[in-house]
Amino acid sequence: MTDARQNLGKSGENLAAAELESKGYAVLERRYRTAHGEIDIIAREGDTMVFVEVRRRSSGECGSAAESVTPRKQRRVIRMAVAYLALHGLYDRCPVRFDVVGIDDLPDGTPLVTVYTGAFDDTRR
Repeated sequence: MTDARQNLGKSGENLAAAELESKGYAVLERRYRTAHGEIDIIAREGDTMVFVEVRRRSSGECGSAAESVTPRKQRRVIRMAVAYLALHGLYDRCPVRFDVVGIDDLPDGTPLVTVYTGAFDDTRR
């Protein structure tokens, strides 16, 4: 991964965390590493644990940032969330939600931050 791409990702996570906090979320973890990958942001909104995937796109050539969260990625995030909940003794103790924060850079370079609440779910839970 190039430095430019890493910087774009980190700046996207910073924007996402700021947007979530402005909406009343309490950010608990950022870049939480597991054996299956990384959860970008783990937060709480009221009693609900929220696992957040952050995507940023510098151009719309390949669709919006949020559209890049594929079903495969959703399954990975769900697996990581289940492991996190089990490790912290929270499995089946609180509501869980999966949000996506899409950050699409406008032609003038201004980031457009959109929070998709309940963007996907774990129907197996």
